[in-house]
Amino acid sequence: MRGPRPEDFETNPSTPITGQPTPSYPAGARKKGVGVRTWLVLCSRGQAQTTEVGKHAIMRRTGLPARDLRILDPLLSYPSTVLGRERAIVINLEHIKAIITAQEVLLLNSKDPSVAPFIDELQRRILCHYRATKPKEEENYEGETRMSMDRAQGTPQLFGEQGDEAKKDAKQSLENQDGSKVLPFEFVALEACLEAASSSLESEAVRLELEAHPALDKLTSKISTLNLERVRQIKSRLVAITGRVQKVRDELEHLLDDDEDMAEMYLTEKLAQKLENSSASSMNESDTVEVDLPEGDEDDRLPAESASESNRDESYLRADDDAHDLLMSTHSALSRNSRGTHTSSTRSAMTNKFDVEELEMLLEAYFVQIDGTLNKLSTLREYVDDTEDYINIMLDDKQNHLLQMGVMLTTATLVMSAFIAVAGVFGMNITIELFKDEKAGPMRFAWTVIGGFIGSIVLYVGAIGWWKQKRLLE
Repeated sequence: MRGPRPEDFETNPSTPITGQPTPSYPAGARKKGVGVRTWLVLCSRGQAQTTEVGKHAIMRRTGLPARDLRILDPLLSYPSTVLGRERAIVINLEHIKAIITAQEVLLLNSKDPSVAPFIDELQRRILCHYRATKPKEEENYEGETRMSMDRAQGTPQLFGEQGDEAKKDAKQSLENQDGSKVLPFEFVALEACLEAASSSLESEAVRLELEAHPALDKLTSKISTLNLERVRQIKSRLVAITGRVQKVRDELEHLLDDDEDMAEMYLTEKLAQKLENSSASSMNESDTVEVDLPEGDEDDRLPAESASESNRDESYLRADDDAHDLLMSTHSALSRNSRGTHTSSTRSAMTNKFDVEELEMLLEAYFVQIDGTLNKLSTLREYVDDTEDYINIMLDDKQNHLLQMGVMLTTATLVMSAFIAVAGVFGMNITIELFKDEKAGPMRFAWTVIGGFIGSIVLYVGAIGWWKQKRLLE
């Protein structure tokens, strides 16, 4: 078969060797970009959307570095990890690989059949959270509308008062209609991930326990190759699931021991704090701007003041619009510049501002559940080890019986060899009176055989008694 001709290829001008052929791909047949994956995006309203984006787009959207996204790569084997970053939480727990922000959840392996129940449960929780916080958000929107109408009527408010009211409204939005507190969006998603992972491990542990006990009992009653192979497979699965549960437990314990890592997960609070800081900075900038009036008599300034009263409402509205634009630009600049983790001083200050008791109680509940699963697996492991020790004792006992039987047979063979030696001596071609019929007769030959047999038995019994006396036989 002939290969392609040189004219079928394009010449690469950057190749040092002249005429080096490079294949020319037809239009639309280029390889799919490396790193482009399918993500399922769940917004704070519970709406799901599937999108295909690359790694750099996810980095810009969530503010995560590339090393954190590497943890979610399904082609790489990473243990269970929960990372809190400036604008997102990275979740890698068992079959759940997700990125949680203050407003949405991004799932990587959404097409996996084992993830479908988790997606339904997560969407249900997000809808419940949205319905619980929706009335408060509507009240806040009505309050902002009334505030804007008051400003239009000529009764403006200070930026500090607006920031305080916005902060109070943000806190009230986390409360339910009956006054009970509602978890922030990121904690609702985190709780769903922890519950799905812990439930999956718990179900695997229960299923393994139901399979292990009958197999171990059957092996105890009858030691066979088939039963030993079943127990070996169960033990391998037990070691694997124990390691996975232990890793999840260690990760939760690490988070509970470090308040700074828990403070990093308060995404909604950090977002509200950024808005408050940006509003405060915009207020300070507006205070520093002063309009210098020309020096003159008071009579010259009075007409100017009377002329400006007619346009005061328009000035207030224009100042509010400028402040709003400054607030949004400051927030966007802070969002673009927030990458990676904080320094130690910033993290300690954040820990002092954020009360991590709420997240600590959430993690503690699932830590207890995971620890209970680990204790159950440890109990099963001890039962397997006890059964293994019992099987080894039984095998050692049988081996000891076989060794004793071997010693007894060896002793009997030795005694019979002595009797055979006597028979061999009498079988030699010698002349003695025992072989003469006229002097010995058949009776003496018979007594000789009987005496040799009885002597062999006595020698065997004596040897066995000596072995027992030396505690070599039971």
